[in-house]
Amino acid sequence: MDINTTPFEGLLILKPQRFEDDRGFFTETYNLRRFDNAGVCSHFVQDNLSLSTSTGTLRGLHFQKEPFAQAKLVTVLKGAVRDVVVDLRRHSNNFGRHYSIEIREEDGIQLFVPVGFAHGFITLHPNTLFLYKVSNYYSPEYDTGIRFDDPTLGINWNYCGAFNISERDLTLPPFDPKNEYFP
Repeated sequence: MDINTTPFEGLLILKPQRFEDDRGFFTETYNLRRFDNAGVCSHFVQDNLSLSTSTGTLRGLHFQKEPFAQAKLVTVLKGAVRDVVVDLRRHSNNFGRHYSIEIREEDGIQLFVPVGFAHGFITLHPNTLFLYKVSNYYSPEYDTGIRFDDPTLGINWNYCGAFNISERDLTLPPFDPKNEYFP
């Protein structure tokens, strides 16, 4: 597995090895021992799969507060997304800054998002299948987020068409630099 660091502590780009032939490919998407050896020390307890039927579907920016905060391992099974995370760790040098990456099915890359980040993505192809493992169970009362278009964050989603966004995501609060999201 290839592992690439980012300017954000703990945020990693992973590329599992693929074995390809004329039938297609085989890849090991998760192996606890390999992930531990790579420094991705999270115990995943739940897998989530989302299908976005239209291009321009934006989901996010979501996170869960303590004690149900989640690390995530995300990838695209079909299609492509622009994936965006915002560092909400108060102690981080990157607090309030974002990182984005394009994830495409043909690349096979995964993004490991540690606890302390808001996460979202926009689909670049119709019928995109997005898979993510999480390190804590979903808890509706601790589930929250921040606005995808908050001008303070300055996120360029690199998408020119109309966004398809849920009512819930449209009502998320703006980023507040005084908030103690994650100490």
